[in-house]
Amino acid sequence: MPLRADEWEEFSPGFGDNSHRGHFGEQFIRMLAVAANIDAAQRDRVGVDWQLGHPRRSGRRRYPVIEAQVKCTSSPELHDDHIAFDLKTRYYNELAGSDYDIPRFLFVVLAPADPFSWSDATPERLLLRNAAHWACLHDQNPVAGGTGTRRVHVPRGNLLTADTLHDLFSPSFRAMVGVS
Repeated sequence: MPLRADEWEEFSPGFGDNSHRGHFGEQFIRMLAVAANIDAAQRDRVGVDWQLGHPRRSGRRRYPVIEAQVKCTSSPELHDDHIAFDLKTRYYNELAGSDYDIPRFLFVVLAPADPFSWSDATPERLLLRNAAHWACLHDQNPVAGGTGTRRVHVPRGNLLTADTLHDLFSPSFRAMVGVS
């Protein structure tokens, strides 16, 4: 007989904690990349969780890549036009500025507070809740010191989907962030 949710939760260390939520957020991004047919390599180095590569982007570059820091929250501060997110200064500094050869992004995954509602599966579909948004901090300056947090405004219009993930590889976007 299968275990009930309250039974397996008891034997699942860390269920619903920050680490578990972080893993959910990273895999949420991986699922979007898979749906978009974009290569995803997990990194976890120098402010980068994922390096994403576009296998067949048209234009001058045959295999453009982007990098992303992924954060997941169940208690977002939502505003009409943005999500206010407090990012540790050390991560902010790894994303801010335009002196990178590879465009870098912050992906913020919004997950329900109840980890039992993060996903739902039926024979017809797999549903992951809720959504991911992206921000690029190339026009921001790194800040002195590596302690504390820096408030970042992630535009709510920057919903991350399989389609918009493709857009982050476009030559016009690469030019905007100063990468040819």
